[in-house]
This record gives sequence, C-alpha cells and structure tokens, in this order.
Amino acid sequence: MTNVEVDPAEVLCHSGTGEGADTLEILEPRDVPLGGLRAMTVRRTLPQKSRSLIGAWCFADHYGPQQVADTGGMTVAPHPHTGLQTASWLFEGEIEHRDSVGSHATVRPGELNLMTAGRGIAHSEVSTPATTVLHGVQLWVALPENARHLPPAFEHVLPQEGADGGLRCRVFIGSWLGMSSSATVHSPLLGAELELQPGTAVDLPLDGEYEHGVLVDSGDVIVAGAPVGRAALAYLPTGTRSLRLTTGAGPARVLVLGGLPLDEEILMWWNFIGRSHEEVVEYRRQWQAEVADFAAGAPPNTVFGRVEGYPGVPLPAPVMPGVRLRPRPRAGPQL
Repeated sequence: MTNVEVDPAEVLCHSGTGEGADTLEILEPRDVPLGGLRAMTVRRTLPQKSRSLIGAWCFADHYGPQQVADTGGMTVAPHPHTGLQTASWLFEGEIEHRDSVGSHATVRPGELNLMTAGRGIAHSEVSTPATTVLHGVQLWVALPENARHLPPAFEHVLPQEGADGGLRCRVFIGSWLGMSSSATVHSPLLGAELELQPGTAVDLPLDGEYEHGVLVDSGDVIVAGAPVGRAALAYLPTGTRSLRLTTGAGPARVLVLGGLPLDEEILMWWNFIGRSHEEVVEYRRQWQAEVADFAAGAPPNTVFGRVEGYPGVPLPAPVMPGVRLRPRPRAGPQL
C-alpha cells in the first residue's frame, strides 16, 4: 500500500532505549483517507510523533471491515518504494498484487505477501471483483544499511498455525511459541496474529531483547492490565519478558509485532526510506522520470521498472516540501 497523503510529513526514525519493563505506552490511531470522494479510510498507528519504530517495523495501517460497495475498495496505482519491505496481511477480502519484478499474486486472509523493495521497486494493489468486505493491515519494515540496496524481491508465505485452549496463533514473520516463518527478513523480527475466545486470559513469553507492539483488531482486550481500544497499539519496551492478554465477553484478535531496536536513523518521506535529504530527493526524481517515460510511451528506466498488467497510469509523487527534509517536531518520549 502506498502512503497517498498529498503533503506527507518527513519522519526521522530511530530507536531509543525504552522506558523500562514496567511501562505500557498506548499509541492511538489517526484516520488517513486513501483516495478521493469515496476514499477508503485507514487507521495509522506508526509512525507517530511519540514513537516511529518498533524494532524495524516503521509503518502500520489498519483498515476495515469496510463494504467495498460504499468505499470502492482498494485501487492503488503503481507507485515506488525504496529501503523497506511491505507485509500485507488480510482478515477479510482479497487484493491483487502486481510488481515490477513480474510478480502477480493474490493476498488472501491468513497468508503473507512480503515485498522487498531494496534499491527500488514499483507495485500496484487492487481489491478483487469478488471482494465485498475489505479488512486487514498493511505493515512496513525498514531495511538496515546492509540490506537496503539489495535487488527487489517478492515472496508468498503460508504461516504456521497453532492452537491451545482459547488461543489460536499464526506466526507470519520470525519465530514464537514453537512456530517459525519462512519469510525472509533482514533484522530480528516477530509478526504474529492471535485470535482469542471470549473470557480468555493468557501469559505468553516474550524475548526480552525485543521491543513489542500489540495492535488490536477487534474485541475488548486488556494488555498488561490496561484496556486497549480497537486499532490502537500498545507498546512494550525492551526488558518485557511476558505478555498478558485478557479478553471480554466476545472474541478478540490482535497482532503482535516485535524486534530488536533498529540501531540506525532512517529518513522516511512518502514511499521512500533513505538516509538523507539528498537521497530522498533523488529517489523522487527517478520515479518522476519513470512517470514521464510511461506517459511518453518510452521504455521504463532501470531503477523502479514497470508494473505490467495494471490498466492505468502510475501514481506521481507529491511535491517536495520547500525546505530541507528534517524530523517533524516530537512530543512525549524521544525515540
């Protein structure tokens, strides 16, 4: 999924040391419309002014359940990415993915589509005609310095699944609770979906070297003794070695995201992750050249490539701000 804000803020992201294992921080979502009058609205919890990274997880959009007849579904034209991985995870509906390395795949509930942008890729995402309800999350992972210039790639992963009493778990990235994912990542990470039955209380082990986030999709959920609302994300700092979850009278579903703190500063603007103002400006210039090549019927440049099979034009980049890219003002804990 692209970040389609017309005036995207630049974000300088870096990890901190955390506030101690007894601190729970709750990140509330903000609504972001994707598109025009019939925009599909997403609820964004990462990045925020108070926190921009959880491990290498740097972007989290939660959407739905939305009736496609009302919103028009998802229609995201070809757009670029650099320096990151996109992890597409659905609860309901289907999305057709195409990219410039020739991948053509369907995102389905409970299956991971992982795209590695590396030095540069373009892709499109469109909800399928059979989809009536669209519901899921779009996640980004920042690639560390030693991996951010890798060739672009795409993989489709069927996660391992396990159940115990009132708990069902799918581990789609990393290893947890005796399950491991085959998804290729470039820093220590965890991504898992938990489904909990009504009245369930569980204590789950965590890697104390990781920081973690618990994103609530549905249900009444208490995380480490604190209620967390729908689409909000509870942050657990390094040093936290267990996760206590309690559900109310109905079923609940959460995502658990974790990883070693990324010991690097990254600059994120629109769909690009780089390390400097000059680098991001060059990424935008290269993409705009590709948009112009498409309009002129010329062959694509060699940076992002072309998404074949999409029946439309690529998405132009927003105008760069008139000042040098810099971190937005921050409030709360400085990370």
